[in-house]
Amino acid sequence: MKQAREKQADWAAYMQSMASQARHPALKRFYQADWPGADTPLEDIEFMALDVETTGLDVKTHAIVSIGLIPLTLARIRSDLAWHQVIRPRGDLVPESVTFHHITHTDVLQAPRFDEILEVFLDKLAGKIAVVHFRPIERAFLDKAVRQCLGEGLQFPLLDTMQIEADLHPRRKPAWLLRLFGKQPLSIRLADSRSRYNLPAYMAHHALTDALATAELLQAQVATHFSPQQPVGTLWL
Repeated sequence: MKQAREKQADWAAYMQSMASQARHPALKRFYQADWPGADTPLEDIEFMALDVETTGLDVKTHAIVSIGLIPLTLARIRSDLAWHQVIRPRGDLVPESVTFHHITHTDVLQAPRFDEILEVFLDKLAGKIAVVHFRPIERAFLDKAVRQCLGEGLQFPLLDTMQIEADLHPRRKPAWLLRLFGKQPLSIRLADSRSRYNLPAYMAHHALTDALATAELLQAQVATHFSPQQPVGTLWL
């Protein structure tokens, strides 16, 4: 698979192409949505902060256990339209994952399967640019889950606030001599990235809270380092 940055200018064409290729009506409707072009200013974009919690980090053996979504623009976070869904995964929860996201067997016992909430999820995300922190999780797990349900994968444009921090701090790993004297690498994890913008600390590993934390981080990043008129195509992946 090519690096996402190589496809920055091609998302509009990709979504249009997938609209004609998708077989399932929900996926076809998703790809046919009114997606912004690469030259659309950030200030005109409707974003969707997105976070998934999983039973583990191996996409081959683990599954999504909850999803959080919060719509936003650069000017406003629409907490009133937030959406959170616990999902009953295939297979058992493992103690290590429960320790992180605090979703227990009791929580998932009556929760829907992913296929039961898939169309609602797609309709909420359609036409909006997703905002995540560390895109490999959302990309891989959502693609796998949709393939299991529909036999077709799912890809969409997004902004990755972790990647933005990585680009802003390309020399975050100190030279060997500084490491010898105890200098630590600069962390681009969600909580540490937020602290650089004086954003409040939140409890981690809850899909909705992490989506909110990511939404606030994007607003802070743009306000500090970018122009609201900057084209979204310069940042999306």
